[in-house]
Amino acid sequence: MLAVVGGHSRNIGKTSVMAELIAALPELRWTAMKITQLGHGICSAEGEACGCEVELDHPYALTEETEASGRTDSARYLAAGAERSFWLRTRAGELGHAMPAVREILDGSVNAIVESNSILQFLRPEIYVVVTDPAVADFKDSARLYLDRAHAVVQIEREGAPSWQGVAARLWQSKPRFAVRAGEYRSAELAAFVRERLEQQ
Repeated sequence: MLAVVGGHSRNIGKTSVMAELIAALPELRWTAMKITQLGHGICSAEGEACGCEVELDHPYALTEETEASGRTDSARYLAAGAERSFWLRTRAGELGHAMPAVREILDGSVNAIVESNSILQFLRPEIYVVVTDPAVADFKDSARLYLDRAHAVVQIEREGAPSWQGVAARLWQSKPRFAVRAGEYRSAELAAFVRERLEQQ
C-alpha cells in the first residue's frame, strides 16, 4: 500500500506530518521516501550547481538513510519508526528517470509513505494527504494540479481565511479536513483516517 503526503508550498510541515503518521502507525511497517526536485543547474548527485549534462549525468540521486540521529528529513523518518528511509533528488521535471528505482523500492515494501506531490504523475496511491497553511500565499503548480485527487487535507491552524489566489475553495473544502498546530502536527484523527483508508483497500 502507498500513502503520499504532499503540500501546497515549501516548509509548511509536510515532513512533520509524515513523521507523526509513521510514529502513530508503526504496525504498518513503513518504508519512507522524501522526493526533492532541484532547480535547473543544480546537480542531483551533489545538490549544488555544476556543469554536468542534464540528459546524461546525474538525472537523479537516490540514497538510503541509515542513521536515525541525523538532521535530514529521511533521518527523521527513521527516528519516527520507519523500517527503511530514502531520499531521492531529481532535477526539476526529471522524476521519470528515477521511477524504475522508486517502483523497485515500493514493490519490496510492506507499506510505503512518500513525501511528494509530483509522484502522482506516475502513481495512484491508496491515500493522498495534502498539508496546507492558510498563511502561506504560494500554491505550487504540482499541488494545484493534484488537489482534486486528495483524500484529506491537513490544515495548519491559523486565524483568517486562506490567502491563495486562483484555487477554487470547493477543491479543499469538500475534503475531510484535519486541523493541526504549527510545531506539533499530531492528529490522532488523521492517523485513524489513514489506517482505515488503507485497511479498506
